[in-house]
Amino acid sequence: MSDPRVELSIDGHIARITLRRPEKLNAIDEDMIDALLQACRIVERSDASVAILSGEGGKSFCAGGDIEAWSSLDAETFSRRWLRDGHGTFDALARLTVPLIAVLNGHALGGGLELAACADLRIAEAHVKIGQPEPGLGIIPGWSGTQRASRRFGTQLVRRMALFGEIYTAQEALALGLVDQVVATGEGAAAAETAAARVQKRAPRATELTKMLINAAEGEERERVVEMLAGAVAAASEELTEGLSAYKQKRPARFGN
Repeated sequence: MSDPRVELSIDGHIARITLRRPEKLNAIDEDMIDALLQACRIVERSDASVAILSGEGGKSFCAGGDIEAWSSLDAETFSRRWLRDGHGTFDALARLTVPLIAVLNGHALGGGLELAACADLRIAEAHVKIGQPEPGLGIIPGWSGTQRASRRFGTQLVRRMALFGEIYTAQEALALGLVDQVVATGEGAAAAETAAARVQKRAPRATELTKMLINAAEGEERERVVEMLAGAVAAASEELTEGLSAYKQKRPARFGN
């Protein structure tokens, strides 16, 4: 990995992505954005069938964007690099072909919640708090905190967090649908391993296709999903074999119609 604060390990068919910046509550800066994107590319090219995302330490899963990093940027750089690159990385996480499990072993606030929203399953430890404090700092929830978060959690819940500053405990988040499971403090990693084991009992290709279809139904990467599925059908057809043969042999293709 290009940044030691983002650790990727692949053991068997489980990929583990860990933010290792506990002294900054696992806040993300520009180099970590790039490293997370690199991790996604490696996972996609590996034999992993499921991925687990967590943050080091018990205080914070991720405190979001590092305020010291983005507050020093001019408006144009903030928009073109910080927001654009962050969106690209978070999109890659949300669109991983394998199921992604987020272990909220600490608070998930602001960009940390936006990071958790990329996951297919969120497991929160009992001491965790969740919310979107960005407007209180004079900024918006900028890494799809209004868009993907609204699709996955519902617009009214996002309104309550982003507009009215509501912060939820783990149990409240469970009742509201922000997280899928709450476990005792310190047991998040074990719960994620259990969930990952369930994924591994399922057919990898069918699981991948099912996740893509669910994402498309939700409005996540709909255009890419449609073209990928159509392309896969075309690639498996005899027409492609004939078309390539004709091209190589410099003759008209005979498609049988």
